[in-house]
Amino acid sequence: MPTGAELFARSLRQLNIDTVFTLVGDHLNEVLLAIHAERIRVIDMRHESGVTHAADAWARIHRKPAVALVTGGPGHTNSLTGIATAQLCASPLIAVSGAPSTMIAGRQVFQVIDQAEMARPAVKWFADAVSPSQIPYLVGRAYNEANSGRKGAVHLSIPVNVFAAGSEQPLPMPPAAAAAYGGPSRAEVEEALGMLFTAERPVVIAGSGAWWGHAEKELERFIKTTRLPLYTVTLGRGIVSDEQKNVYGHADPAINRAALAAFKEADVVLVLGKRIDYRLALGGPRLFDPLAKIIQVDLHGPELGAARPITLGICADVKATLEAMLELAGERAWHPLASWGRKLRQLHTDYQDKLNVLSMDRAAPLHPAAVFGVLRDAFPKDTLYSWDGGDFVHWGRAMIPARMRGGWSRLGPMGTIGSALPNSIAMQLANPGKPVTLITGDGSLGFYIAELETLVRYKLPVVIIVGNDGGWGLERELQREITGDLTVACELQHTRYDLVMKGFGGDGETVEQLSDLAPAVKRGFASGKPYLINVIVRGSRSPFTEWQIMGKKK
Repeated sequence: MPTGAELFARSLRQLNIDTVFTLVGDHLNEVLLAIHAERIRVIDMRHESGVTHAADAWARIHRKPAVALVTGGPGHTNSLTGIATAQLCASPLIAVSGAPSTMIAGRQVFQVIDQAEMARPAVKWFADAVSPSQIPYLVGRAYNEANSGRKGAVHLSIPVNVFAAGSEQPLPMPPAAAAAYGGPSRAEVEEALGMLFTAERPVVIAGSGAWWGHAEKELERFIKTTRLPLYTVTLGRGIVSDEQKNVYGHADPAINRAALAAFKEADVVLVLGKRIDYRLALGGPRLFDPLAKIIQVDLHGPELGAARPITLGICADVKATLEAMLELAGERAWHPLASWGRKLRQLHTDYQDKLNVLSMDRAAPLHPAAVFGVLRDAFPKDTLYSWDGGDFVHWGRAMIPARMRGGWSRLGPMGTIGSALPNSIAMQLANPGKPVTLITGDGSLGFYIAELETLVRYKLPVVIIVGNDGGWGLERELQREITGDLTVACELQHTRYDLVMKGFGGDGETVEQLSDLAPAVKRGFASGKPYLINVIVRGSRSPFTEWQIMGKKK
């Protein structure tokens, strides 16, 4: 008679889940042994929020549900930040928490809290397992709930005695349902193409929906066929390389002022799989002409026109929509938009030139733009990036092009600084042999710094760039805008984070001179181990922070 733990492990195997992220605890001993017996890889980490962040990143990279397994009580509460991050990123995370035995419920029992109710506001769906016979059904249901419609996080709490008990007649597990997303009508496609064909200043913005929808090939063909200018954002970064013709980089105006200038002039905007949210200034006049025609494609109907009135909303999958558009687009003779294209290229060049001027600053402590001017050339062309938050990091997002599909990981709408470290663990596990870098600041690194040991233990050769300005740079700049110079709770020590990395068993060095940076990066990638480069930088207000300040002044 199989136990609940064995039923859980078999259910994962049946769903082709081959990796589970976890941190061991008393509620998990039986189930972890069962997972190991099923030859499912177990990645054990150092903090439960790190566990959920890494599983979330695994889901984003593979575009299918991933499992985080943590113990109950504080293990569960620690995991909630990662769960909320996945939910806001529409990432199909299956977050499973163990729990104390139900046999002693109702007493003042160790670590008893209402876990499911705590998770409720942060997930699409949740459940408590009360018997082992339920487990296959609940695991299958969780998988399908996470993966249906707009993807998102789900939660299961499974008490330790439910894992340990046997079941003679378990409920059948629902099969993994293929995502069934509809396509657009012919009339919608014809209307959209008509607006784009007659536009004088069109732009295309592709977001995470293009990535989740496996639409990379269709998007690349669509841009080549129509010659329309493309900007990408969120998980869409790198889905078509920034270095391809008619691709103009980041769609985030907080990072790319060239996009801000372009969007203000655009007369038709095609938004593919991207919420018109805070990142796009809610579609308002700060970013778009109020008279611009907006075509929005999203599989989640309530998103269409939610932020601002749109001209055409298409509730459909991005891949199916692009396939339909390509079928009809070939019937038209698309003009090259020569003058508009020249203007966009000039805007892009002028903005990069402005950043490059800043990168010529050779004084110490180093200017972040100077650091990324070197890193842009020092990193291998096929590097995959895990970007954290913070003022230092935003300089890099503005200066380094996105070239690789699935190689541009960010924090998402939750803005969970620090999560880029566990994200990089998942990224390197998913891409063995490929160069992976984590770009972070000294503040962000501190949240999950023990996960450096996880990198070492699993022999994951991530090269970590820490911009060390001895403080919470973004908040420091925002406070200085108010006070002139006074800051409160913004200063940190200039810690030798490379020595911390060495203490965990990795390697690294501190860089204070720009001429030492490229050789350090080369040594890092050649080392074959986790390598932390602690770069001493000065605090310098990034384009992102300038955007924040501009918004507060309006």
